[in-house]
Amino acid sequence: MKAAILVECKKPLIIDDLELPNQLDYGQVLVKVFFSGICGAQLNEISAAKGPDKFLPHLLGHEGSGKVVSVGPGVTTVKADDHVVLHWRPGSGIQAPPAKYKWQNKTVNAGWVTTFNDFAVISENRLTVIPKEFDLRLAPLFGCAVTTAVGVINNDAKVKIGQSVVIFGMGGVGINLAQAASMVSAYPIVGVDINNQKLELGKKFGMTNGFNNVTETDIDEKIKSIVGQQGADVVIDTTGASKIIEQAYRLTNAKGKTILVGVPKMGDNVTLYTLPLHFNKQLTGSHGGDSVPDMEIPRLIKLIGAEKMTLNGLITHEFALNNINEALDLMRSGNCGRIIINMGHNLS
Repeated sequence: MKAAILVECKKPLIIDDLELPNQLDYGQVLVKVFFSGICGAQLNEISAAKGPDKFLPHLLGHEGSGKVVSVGPGVTTVKADDHVVLHWRPGSGIQAPPAKYKWQNKTVNAGWVTTFNDFAVISENRLTVIPKEFDLRLAPLFGCAVTTAVGVINNDAKVKIGQSVVIFGMGGVGINLAQAASMVSAYPIVGVDINNQKLELGKKFGMTNGFNNVTETDIDEKIKSIVGQQGADVVIDTTGASKIIEQAYRLTNAKGKTILVGVPKMGDNVTLYTLPLHFNKQLTGSHGGDSVPDMEIPRLIKLIGAEKMTLNGLITHEFALNNINEALDLMRSGNCGRIIINMGHNLS
């Protein structure tokens, strides 16, 4: 198998061949990975944003699509030849022991799911079967960005019809937050980003107003002129930047909810006036929107089939696995939507 390996933090990934385990353990599934997405979580892992990495060398990636090659003992929810989404949130089935691979006489660690590799041993509960006619190139979006966004809107924020929503960071999750908020008839839906291309893309997915947090001044007042001087009902931060978190909390009204999706870097402290939390204001961190992938992915596929939702236009760039470091650099630049890694397998 070929994989992109994190050998040293803050360094490019190494692309090389690894040895698959000789046999599958209880609850493990061997998957031929066709496409992988890239999430900000991988950028954080590479940069050691949460502190020293104790598991090097290891594999990365938590959203992908593929086909089941074989299943280990005890597996009942997937079978050979099934098309599947690979996701980081647990669903039904066994939580299997994480796989370990061999590379240059070293052990390479992996979690319950990795997708920066063209074959992968995955825990059963990180796989959801999808119809074979569904586009495998789009399917990785269900592994994180789309399900997280829908979960944040439905489960964390519980957005009501007509409530105002402000989203900081219009990346893969932010764009889908706008679409999910639009689907439950939130209004207005305001997006804030430092990249005008992302703001333009957001308008295609339900965002009613957009502001550039770098080139424009008096952002707080401009947002309040749209949502009301009291602030917005729901404000969601996807950036993890301390100053943006403070801004999001400040723009939330006294009975509103501030939802934190992005995770601050270690040592990046946030200062908030907490008295409103003793009354009706709410501040919470989201863990993938509390989504349950094997329940929600089939529902979302049904909505797409009914043309009540779309994934078209979310993917802006595609790279081969050999060029994954270029893809990571592009994502760091912010000049992209969702990036897909093509493993180069024949889809037939």
